Amino acid sequence: MGVLLKSNGTREDNINMDGLQRKQELVGGYIELVHLNEGKVLIVNEEGLLNRLPLNVEASRLCGGSPIVGDVILCNINEIE
Repeated sequence: MGVLLKSNGTREDNINMDGLQRKQELVGGYIELVHLNEGKVLIVNEEGLLNRLPLNVEASRLCGGSPIVGDVILCNINEIE
């Protein structure tokens, strides 16, 4: 189960992220993985910057300040199917 970090600053814990289609629904498009430390990963919209999605402050903080936009899923790498 992952955590959905929304660009509006809210979050949803223990989200169902089974299957590729569900992940794409949650981030609003094709997915891309951003690897973090300690076996964590962000699942992001790969076209988020091109589509000018709003900045996700929490996700950007987790990436050391790199701009991450849109709604993202935070999970452990071993939860990716």
